[in-house]
Amino acid sequence: MGSMSAVAQLLTLYDSARLVRARALSPVDLTRSCLERIERLDGQLNAFISVNGEEALDQAHSAELELIRGDYRGSLHGIPIALKDVVDVRGMPTTAASAAYGDRTPDRDAEVVRRLRAAGAVILGKLNLHELAYGASSVVSAFGPVRNPWSRDHAAGGSSSGSAVAVATGMCYGAVGTDTGGSIRQPAAFCGVTGLKPTYGRVSTRGVMPLSRSYDHVGPVAISALDAALMLQVMEGPDPDNPARSNLSAPDYAGVLEDAEGLAPGLRVGIPQQHFFDSLDPEISNALGSARGVLRQLGSIEREVVVPALTDTTLFQAETWALHRERALRAPELFQPETLRRLRAGGALDEATRVEELRRLANLRGSTGALFADVDVIVTPTTVVLPFSVADTSGESHGLRVRELVALQNTRPFNILGLPTISIPCGFSAHGLPIGMQVTGAPGAETTVLQVAHAYQGVTRWHLCRPPVDQTPASQPER
Repeated sequence: MGSMSAVAQLLTLYDSARLVRARALSPVDLTRSCLERIERLDGQLNAFISVNGEEALDQAHSAELELIRGDYRGSLHGIPIALKDVVDVRGMPTTAASAAYGDRTPDRDAEVVRRLRAAGAVILGKLNLHELAYGASSVVSAFGPVRNPWSRDHAAGGSSSGSAVAVATGMCYGAVGTDTGGSIRQPAAFCGVTGLKPTYGRVSTRGVMPLSRSYDHVGPVAISALDAALMLQVMEGPDPDNPARSNLSAPDYAGVLEDAEGLAPGLRVGIPQQHFFDSLDPEISNALGSARGVLRQLGSIEREVVVPALTDTTLFQAETWALHRERALRAPELFQPETLRRLRAGGALDEATRVEELRRLANLRGSTGALFADVDVIVTPTTVVLPFSVADTSGESHGLRVRELVALQNTRPFNILGLPTISIPCGFSAHGLPIGMQVTGAPGAETTVLQVAHAYQGVTRWHLCRPPVDQTPASQPER
């Protein structure tokens, strides 16, 4: 297999997988290409906390030998993947970007890592994030802020910022992120990539450092919806030890997308004007208007829908404090001051109130089917604001949190409801900052959500645009 490193940098996961299976592209070349890009770019962007270079190359060589023997494990065979540093990998520290967890080195893989390894994926390393995943700017990290590859003066979002930046810049072909209030979708929108939050419980959280067990989701970050489908196929599945257990069936997502010809006829798209379009940036409004026009051209029918503007954080804050309380009391100096302030805010909830909040959440999730009585999906902007500048986040802490909560305005309700939802690129601002569109489905309806995203990406090229870290014409498809 000849070297194709330069070409490999611009390939999607799906295209790379096809070439690997045909033995037209080597897993070793793919891995070397990623490691070269990490070495060259990450000093500017700070997406990685640790890189597993030598072992990754060993995994790639093993994957290549298996191919030579005819032992093909599937679409992630030999594909370099990176992990948000809340995901346990045996023998590697899981820090959650916090000095408070610098001594934590697990002796077993998270369930999602076990599945990725079984599928033949190459594990490149661990990705930077907002400390403890408790924030949406990723300027708060023991390892320094993550920079947006489209403009290093701007935030990459959070908390799965390293995941979005690494995918956007070709430092990996897919990444694992977590999403408790928007932490996959918001950085995906800010960095111009695709990020999928599955239905609550579909992907096991076992071996993933929790933030709030009632709201935590694990999902893929990739270039395209088809790439995300390939990753989800491997990542999901029954796990009796999963704290958020789900019995959802696992369809062949990629097969459905490959066979699909556009949208299902008469697909009903719900548009919730209240809350989700409040204080919307005009450039995002224009981009989303154009994207909705594309969906209509593909045969969709728009209908108004009312989605509850759920923003209460009582249970979230209480669960977060309970999870980190012991270390926060023992060694508060090891946390970033802003993180410590947020943690302590959850210390006042009594047990009776916690139980009542859990009951209320179960009732909310049990009623979500009514949202989809007259629509198949719900479409909104992913965020109502463009990526904010890093300079705007460096002042008084209350202002930072307010800015983050505005950026999470449209994502948080779907964590509370536990619904599958994806962010896909749908345009750029006048200054070249990415804009995202969010597509949400009924519980367990990942296939529908992915079909809509895939159909849209089949007739647009926003997801194929690459940030200007490579000054080559091929990296910037015509917009």
